[in-house]
Amino acid sequence: MEEVREGLLYTETHEWIQDLGDGKVRIGVTDHAQHELGDIVFVELPEKGKEIKKGEEMGALESVKTVEPVYTPVSGKVLAVNEALEDRSELINQSPYDEGWMIELELVDASELETLLDSDSYTKLLEGEAGTG
Repeated sequence: MEEVREGLLYTETHEWIQDLGDGKVRIGVTDHAQHELGDIVFVELPEKGKEIKKGEEMGALESVKTVEPVYTPVSGKVLAVNEALEDRSELINQSPYDEGWMIELELVDASELETLLDSDSYTKLLEGEAGTG
């Protein structure tokens, strides 16, 4: 079974979000997402300073199988992008929750975090998908 970390929040589209405090969050894709994609060969990230609304595409992951958009779980302004991914996109496969993070945002509305799944709810979602796939 894929790793689901406690203390993170999740989306039904398999992004994770970590509250860094002071209105800042870090976002990436889950272990489940990187398993589904296979070997990631290219990562497209937004420009630093870009304003992104909840649910908008914040980038894309290209694997040997497909290109998948990545959606932002919350609205905010891009504070940082993980530049290591430009040369080492495989970090998302190797370490999706640590070295493979994608962007950091300054939150516009912290209440959007309340709409996301906790680790237990996300695990149940994955178990449901496994039952239907």
